[in-house]
Amino acid sequence: MKRLFVFLAVSLSFVCCTESTPKFANRAEAIAAQIHDPHSKYVVVTCHRGDWRNFPENSIPAIESIIRMGADIMELDLKMTKDSVLVLSHDGTVSRCTNFSSVFKGEPGKSARVSDLTLEEIKRLSLKRAHNVAIDTLHMPTLREALLCCKDRICVNVDQGYEFYDEVLAITEELGVTDQILIKGKKPIDVVAAHEAAYPHNMMYMPIVDIQRPSGIELFNSYLEQGVVPLAYEVCWQTNDGSFEDACKKILDQGSKIWVNTIWGSLCGGDGNDDDAAYIAADPGDVYQQYIDKGVSMIQTDRPELLIGWLTKKGLHTL
Repeated sequence: MKRLFVFLAVSLSFVCCTESTPKFANRAEAIAAQIHDPHSKYVVVTCHRGDWRNFPENSIPAIESIIRMGADIMELDLKMTKDSVLVLSHDGTVSRCTNFSSVFKGEPGKSARVSDLTLEEIKRLSLKRAHNVAIDTLHMPTLREALLCCKDRICVNVDQGYEFYDEVLAITEELGVTDQILIKGKKPIDVVAAHEAAYPHNMMYMPIVDIQRPSGIELFNSYLEQGVVPLAYEVCWQTNDGSFEDACKKILDQGSKIWVNTIWGSLCGGDGNDDDAAYIAADPGDVYQQYIDKGVSMIQTDRPELLIGWLTKKGLHTL
C-alpha cells in the first residue's frame, strides 16, 4: 500500500536514541511521533479552539491554558486579512468574538468581514470571553504569533485553512514547526497529492470523511480503493446505524488512526455520545469508553480537563 502524506524522512530523534539522551527533543515532537504511530495506545487529545470556556476562543491565553492541562493538539481556524495576514478566527466576520460594533460605531456600514479589515484594524479590537465580555488586553492573534506560542510545546491542527496551504507552509518552514502541524480537508486524493508534490517538506495531512453523506462516502472509498493510507481519518457521523463501526474496522485494517469529534452530537452519532453527555454522566467512561473500544486514538474535545483526567486514570495519556 502507498502511505501518502507521511514523512518518510522522519527526524532522527524519532528513531535514534541512547539511554543517556532523550528520545525526543521536545514535547511537540513526542506528540507528533504518537500521531505517526498507528499502533500506539496513547490517545491524542485535541482542544477545539483552545480553552474557550475560560478564555476567548482561538486566543493565546486559550492556547496556554490547554498546554498547562496537558493537551496534545491545539485546533484552530484561519482567515486572511485585507492586507494578506493570516489570523486566528473561526468566523468569516469579527462580530461575534470581538467588540467590533463598539470600536467602529462611528462608521456605519463598515464591514466586519476579516477579509475587509487590515491587521491594524483587527488589532484595535478586543476579544470577548464566552460570556460576551470584551477584554481590553486580548486581541486576535496572527498565525505566526500562535505558532510561536505553540512551538515545541504542543502540535497544531489547522481546521479551517487548507485553502491557505501555501501561506501556512511558508510560515511553518520559517519557524521550524512544519512537522508539528496537522492540516486537514475534504479534497480528492489527487488534488492533495499534487499540492504536496510542489514542496520537498510538508505538514501532516488528514482527510475528513463524513461516512453518512455521499461526498464523504465517496472520499473514504477512494482512499480504500486506491490503497492510499493517511496518518489518520477524521470520521464524522450523525446516527449510530453501524456505519461508524464498519468504518473503524476498515481504517484500522488499513493501518491508519481514527480521529473523532466529541464536541457535538451531530459529529459523533447523536445526543448522548458527546462531551456534554460525558460531563453529566456519573462516569465519563460511560461515553468515552465506546470510542476506545472501537480503536479510536485521537479525540477532539470541548472538555479537555475531563477527557484528559479520565484518559490518564485509564493509563491512556502518558507520553
